[in-house]
Amino acid sequence: MKRRHFLFQSLHSALAATLLAALPARADDDDDDDDDDHDRARRAVEQGRALPLRVVLDQVERQFQGRAVNVELEREHGRLIYEIRLLQADGRVVKLEVDAASGAVLKVKQKSRKD
Repeated sequence: MKRRHFLFQSLHSALAATLLAALPARADDDDDDDDDDHDRARRAVEQGRALPLRVVLDQVERQFQGRAVNVELEREHGRLIYEIRLLQADGRVVKLEVDAASGAVLKVKQKSRKD
């Protein structure tokens, strides 16, 4: 159990450390090669177009009692959406779509645990 907790913490830390560098978070469709994804995600947060990822993760991890193992920031129908996969303690995976600006959970898909 201790090793599993360490694995969750390691995955969580790695996710938090690398996520913003991999997010395609530009709210306008300008493909300026001089800007990297981290800067675009940071600007979305600074401009109020997205909540900080940590705020959203704290909310959904508490609400759905799991640890984030994958996060993407997508633009859908003109708004930014965090797509989050949580691994719950019993091994189930929950896929969430969360409005990046408000933190509202828009969609929940839960996969049953495979034995």
